[in-house]
This record gives sequence, structure tokens and C-alpha cells, in this order.
Amino acid sequence: MAKRSTSRRLAMQALYQAESAAIGIDEALSNIFSSEHELLPETKSFAETLARAAWADRADSDRIIASLAIDWPLDRIGRVDRGVLRLALHELKAKETPASVVVDEAVELAKKYSSPEAGKFINGILGAYLRSPQA
Repeated sequence: MAKRSTSRRLAMQALYQAESAAIGIDEALSNIFSSEHELLPETKSFAETLARAAWADRADSDRIIASLAIDWPLDRIGRVDRGVLRLALHELKAKETPASVVVDEAVELAKKYSSPEAGKFINGILGAYLRSPQA
């Protein structure tokens, strides 16, 4: 269980770094992994899979976020929050992990790496997505 939480954190950090530094996701993952020691192979593999898939799917995720974030243009949403949302939306669309787990993990990432208020925002966007026909 903790391995997946760590993987999500690493994937979110890679998404943030790729966007912030305007680098590719492979370079961002390499940077993230070089600063992490003693990662289990499964943790690293899941982080890579999540980060690459969420990065590749970011245009669709951004479209969804923009449609659900009423009065919040995409460029006004912080990079950490966008990364968390992109990651969570990818997982929700993949339907390999229960939605409640994905939402809970996303909220916790937002509260830890953004702000306590960000957790509520993330929860609201993901909840609206799950209630929408596109889910």
C-alpha cells in the first residue's frame, strides 16, 4: 500500500518538474529517481507508468479540468494542483484502482504539497468528474 502512495508522490513530482522546468517526462523522472534512495523496483515502475501516462494524457485531462473548474482558468490553477489532478484523472479513467482510493490519495497529496484548501478543491473537481457522464 505504501509503495503505491510513494509512487503517486514521485509521479506527481515528475509531472510538476516536467512542466515547471519545461523538460521531458523522462528527464524529470531521472531527476526524481536520482534523489530517491532505496526505492523498491515496484514503486519505481508504478511511478514511471503513472507519470508517463498522465503526461501523455495531459491535454485531455486539462480539457476536463477546465470544464469542471468553474471560474478557475487552467493557468490560474497551481502547478502542483494541476499535476495532482492530471495524475488522478488518468487513474480514474484507467479504472484499475478504486475511485475512492484515487480521490483520497489525490487529496492527501494536495494537502501535503500545496495547501489545506487545495485538498478541498481537488476533491471537488474529482467528485464532479465522477458524477459526470464522461467518467
